[in-house]
Amino acid sequence: MTNLRDSTVLVTGASSGIGKAICSRLLDEGANVLGVTRRPSSLDPEVSPIEADLAKREDVSGIFRDLGKIDALVNCAGVAYLSRIIDGNPADWEEMWRVNVMALSLCCQLSLRHFPSTGGRIVNISSMSGHRVPPTGGFYAPTKFAVKAVSDALRLELKAAGLPVQISCVSPGFVDTPLLEQYFLGREESLAKTREAMKMLEPGDIARAVMTILQSPPHVEIGDILMRSGEQRM
Repeated sequence: MTNLRDSTVLVTGASSGIGKAICSRLLDEGANVLGVTRRPSSLDPEVSPIEADLAKREDVSGIFRDLGKIDALVNCAGVAYLSRIIDGNPADWEEMWRVNVMALSLCCQLSLRHFPSTGGRIVNISSMSGHRVPPTGGFYAPTKFAVKAVSDALRLELKAAGLPVQISCVSPGFVDTPLLEQYFLGREESLAKTREAMKMLEPGDIARAVMTILQSPPHVEIGDILMRSGEQRM
């Protein structure tokens, strides 16, 4: 899929942060973009809206019910709460698991019916927290470790089945998005200090990495791109 012009790409979490930046880059490349969001009014007017709450399994299934052919899926939707294992709210754990893992996995499964016989690509936006547990701990990191495991398992299954769909991840460190503000909710002073201490990644940085994957030659499969600010320690 070296040339994205006239290709069709489905993007979840399309109305803000990384998802919105990816949609913008795709439009610049001439792609047809389908944007999944709970807030269609926040999408770029050129993005075709699909309204869905990914915390609800029936909404996830509904995305694909009347969907035509797609050439790529980019799973950007995510929830991030700092909810510790020792005293965190299990409701927060459940929401993160439903959106970060279950919805992503179901989108992967259902999208396979909509790729052309020549193949396609799935890109899962993960996190550096899927490769190491940050000092703050919490339940968010386990959900991102699960994203890596789901992606690896799906890649093996596809190859065993002889299906030409490639699976990639992009795993960023701190990215200055509304999701980061959600993660630091109640710790706004700590977030301000973090912003002062380093230049964080921007959504456009992640979008460029996703474009590298989507525009790679068909014989090139990129497993995982780990990226962080040059000023982030781990």
